[in-house]
Amino acid sequence: MHKNITSFHNPLIKQIVLLQEKSRERRKTNLFIIEGFREISLAIKGGYILKTLLFCSEIISEEEIFTLKESANSETEFIEITSEIYEKLAYRGSTEGVLAITHTKDLSILNLKQETKNPLILIAEAPEKPGNIGALLRTADAANVDAVIIANPKTDLYNPNIIRSSVGCLFTNTIATGSTSEIISFLKQNSINIYCAALQASVPYHTCDFNESTAIVVGTEATGLSEEWLKNSTQNIIIPMQGEIDSMNVSVAAGILIFEAKRQRGF
Repeated sequence: MHKNITSFHNPLIKQIVLLQEKSRERRKTNLFIIEGFREISLAIKGGYILKTLLFCSEIISEEEIFTLKESANSETEFIEITSEIYEKLAYRGSTEGVLAITHTKDLSILNLKQETKNPLILIAEAPEKPGNIGALLRTADAANVDAVIIANPKTDLYNPNIIRSSVGCLFTNTIATGSTSEIISFLKQNSINIYCAALQASVPYHTCDFNESTAIVVGTEATGLSEEWLKNSTQNIIIPMQGEIDSMNVSVAAGILIFEAKRQRGF
């Protein structure tokens, strides 16, 4: 049997609201919220441990709940909630009737193992907008890169807006975070070439050979990459542009560069 919660004043409901709204609470408890059947399924597949799963049987089917019970950790507690409570908690307009309190992972670069002989890695320095981070993660998933590394993160990656905009790709990619210095030293230790998207001393991106171990590094549209990246770059690269402005959305630029590397590698 599973428990039922029918009151908005239940401490667990209050904790979920805090975890959704406060990154401090997520850091303190090492917990975060995932909403939606597909996102929860991807998180389980990506090795995330669910602490508690809350579902509204008026919205989600018994088959879907059964599927989640089969794949979740045996310790996961399943709790039924009313549609009123679910609506209060649901972050998205399109309700799916299920959300999970989930243990975070330690995403430190120090835990990143290099599994492949000639990895292709996407690095973004200090991206702030959850929508951009989500789009970068979707691009990385589509290209099946070996890792996505966020340098000097400005936003907690377990922010509900990042999970929502990444449509679960937060869980399908190998992700690490660290300072620019830590990441550069990881790349050098592992003999990974550093290609920085920057205007200074750059060559057109398609003239470079991305078949060897490659990190493609993008900065923010506002400030570009920090000096430390440019000093340590194997080669700066540029996407030649023919319009009136020379600024492209960071996730679009990353997509062009990553897929050129994939093209060279014969996908």
